[in-house]
Amino acid sequence: MSNIKKFKNRKPMGKDEKIMKLIFTILVTMFALICLFPFLLLISSSFMSEKEILTEGYKLIPKKISFSAYEFLGSNIENLLNAYKTTITIALVGTSLGLLLMSMAGYVLCRKDFKYRNQISFFIYFTTLFSGGLIPSYILMVNGLGLKDNLWSMILPGLMSPWSIFLMRNFMKSIPDSLYESAAIDGAGDFKIYWKIFMPLSKPSLATIGLFLTLGYWNEWYNAMLYIQSTNKYPLQYFLQKIVSQANVQLLVQQGLSINTADLPSESIKMATAVVAIGPIILVYPFVQKYFVSGLTIGAVKG
Repeated sequence: MSNIKKFKNRKPMGKDEKIMKLIFTILVTMFALICLFPFLLLISSSFMSEKEILTEGYKLIPKKISFSAYEFLGSNIENLLNAYKTTITIALVGTSLGLLLMSMAGYVLCRKDFKYRNQISFFIYFTTLFSGGLIPSYILMVNGLGLKDNLWSMILPGLMSPWSIFLMRNFMKSIPDSLYESAAIDGAGDFKIYWKIFMPLSKPSLATIGLFLTLGYWNEWYNAMLYIQSTNKYPLQYFLQKIVSQANVQLLVQQGLSINTADLPSESIKMATAVVAIGPIILVYPFVQKYFVSGLTIGAVKG
């Protein structure tokens, strides 16, 4: 009721406030349009013919709509669908496992009754300064774990991030200790407290880290280049990178395609592959956007 009274008793905006609000609205709208312009140019350019791009450059409104770039992608639809399947699989498995493991780590490190939390925190932080490098990582993945040409070779390297662990720890520090103590008095164990109390209250932080994880796995190509040999296991980004470098006719021969290289949409295909790559993942953002800012700011300020 007090909030309703405050709203009713609020003074109407003065002339200066209205002017400032109008100016800020115009500025934000202009900034949004500036951010949207490259994306619209990307989509429109993917429907331009190769000849028009070479002669007139990329344009927002093409003279003639051409589907040659998408037809080229569609000519290899089976491998494209396999690439989507691989990327969706590693994104779902990697994000789920990553959130579980990093939230567990954050919960343990935020507990004041855990004796070695500072030492383990330093060990995690140390990995941000020094790493074994590419060769030891490759030897571990291939010889030690035997994950050559295995999807887990793309999942494991990105499973946990020191920054995300500390973000989760700092967020969980903002949860009152009284909730933990009350649950412990009622006989709940640590895992039950973590799962029933801390996890539901950590949705903003989980959504933020989950978005980073999903984007990382969706854009995965580097580990695929190192470890994946089978074409049907290529993730989307690596497969599209192969297509773009296609004009690399060797790939076309391997895939059994006969295409006149003079008609190859080498420029518009770059735009079409970008549209194919970002189309699905951009749909995820609206569902986590409301948690995004609070997940970053609370995790950064507290602790």
